[in-house]
Amino acid sequence: MSSAGLPLKDLPKSSVFTSKLPSDPAFPTPAASAAAPLEKLGPRMVKEALYTFVRPTPCTKTPELLVISPAAFRDLGLSLSEAETPEFQHLVAGNGSYEQGADEDGIYPWAQCYGGWQFGQWAGQLGDGRAISLFEGINPSTGERYEVQLKGAGQTPYSRFADGKAVLRSSIREFLVSEYLNAIGIPTTRALSLTLLPGEKALRERIEPCAIVARMAQSWVRIGTFDLFRWRGDRVRLRQLADYVRDEVLKLPEQKGLDENGRNRYENMYREIVRRNAKTVALWQVYGFMNGVLNTDNTSIMGLSMDFGPFAFMDNFDPEYTPNHDDHMLRYCFKNQPTIIWWNLVRLAEDIAELFATPDSIIEDVGAEYKTVFLTEYKARMAERLGFNSYQETDLDQIFSPCLELLQKYDLDFHHFFRRLSEVPVRQIVDNGEDANNQLAESFLNSQVKKRDEAIKDVLGFLHSYVARLKEEGVEDEERMAKMKRKNPKFVPKNWVLDEIIERVEKKRERKVLKDVMECVLNPFEDSWEGVEDAERWCGEVPPVKRAIQCSCSS
Repeated sequence: MSSAGLPLKDLPKSSVFTSKLPSDPAFPTPAASAAAPLEKLGPRMVKEALYTFVRPTPCTKTPELLVISPAAFRDLGLSLSEAETPEFQHLVAGNGSYEQGADEDGIYPWAQCYGGWQFGQWAGQLGDGRAISLFEGINPSTGERYEVQLKGAGQTPYSRFADGKAVLRSSIREFLVSEYLNAIGIPTTRALSLTLLPGEKALRERIEPCAIVARMAQSWVRIGTFDLFRWRGDRVRLRQLADYVRDEVLKLPEQKGLDENGRNRYENMYREIVRRNAKTVALWQVYGFMNGVLNTDNTSIMGLSMDFGPFAFMDNFDPEYTPNHDDHMLRYCFKNQPTIIWWNLVRLAEDIAELFATPDSIIEDVGAEYKTVFLTEYKARMAERLGFNSYQETDLDQIFSPCLELLQKYDLDFHHFFRRLSEVPVRQIVDNGEDANNQLAESFLNSQVKKRDEAIKDVLGFLHSYVARLKEEGVEDEERMAKMKRKNPKFVPKNWVLDEIIERVEKKRERKVLKDVMECVLNPFEDSWEGVEDAERWCGEVPPVKRAIQCSCSS
């Protein structure tokens, strides 16, 4: 394969998920599903199955491919030129041809069945209500396998009372955040393309245009997948799912019997899932990201950030901020995310407890491991953001906490503060005069800070502690600043920026703005982006009236 990638028709494909796991008894084969009218594949209860063979609802008008992610194309192994072909554009708009059943490789679209705990309450059967997987694509160069699916492609048996559609607003948000998180090094599902469906409308808070995101992930299995079969007492499907996740998704070493720690294969699988999620939520806390709806059906068994609804990146630092305007109890606010992910992981332990060799002691034991992995990752990555060579035990109390307390006290922008630290030579503070130091401290404040003299004094106090810590490691400014710029993005897709993008694409029918913002999304650590005229404004101070925007779950 050339570095340019393969055409879609030549990309190796598989359907391991559907070949390894039980299908919907009502439509057990692709042929049975292909022969059924679309209305027969609509909402209903599905039991004893991990998925249903379905097919997208065709777009009746010519779809408009709005934007692609070159990074996702590269990672899947697709040639960028494929985006120009009618075959690709029709496929990602849901207009593939499935009437004859599976293709020559036995691949046919499917929708997953799962359940979940939502806001702490059992919600029953959920599933892919508007997401339809097309195939698993394998990058020949890396061997990585991605399940490619369409979000917003029509009703499935798991749509419940919904229409199976996704609106342009939420589709833009998911497309951009998926690729941004990947760009800054946070495990996430990915987005290949964003397609507008002309003439298609859906009623949410208002009537909105519809779109489809072609997205991909190494696996779309979530904790809620296990929840459903445990809740139903379906031990057969539960064990099948556990074996599939262990062997095909996590690809853990073969294990027979107990290991040297007295753990069986399922306990080691659980521990791997716990470690992955602990590392990911630590990165969320380090980079000020909030999912907004951390239900078990939105928690990946691979530790991927997924299912983006009312997400946000922190503006002014507020640990109790939640981007979800329905989260009145602040269950999913920023400071609670590590606790909630652990709560979800405890539900997973309950789901598969009877598969463990030592079910009585595992929660306490793994809980300690979760905390250790989380804190280790958090400390190491925060140390990187601050330009330290390594984490020291005194950093949490003497540097990290005072830094965050300073941000909270004066409502300072979480991301701007770290980026500013990466741009100024702070070690000169020792030799500077009072006026120069006051100007340096002033540069960290935004226009909304009222008690400026007090704030300047507090910023200088932190900077003196910070400089003393840098001197302990012998870190010079030039080295530190270059290193910090690789860890502290200048561009962050905050909600006010996303709202502007949505307004310009939907209302003003602008298209270039999507390509412009993707330059920033895929290269967030750069100082500038050639040809992107709005970049500096997007990276600037958040307009006061647009701070801490909250969103709905509807999409």
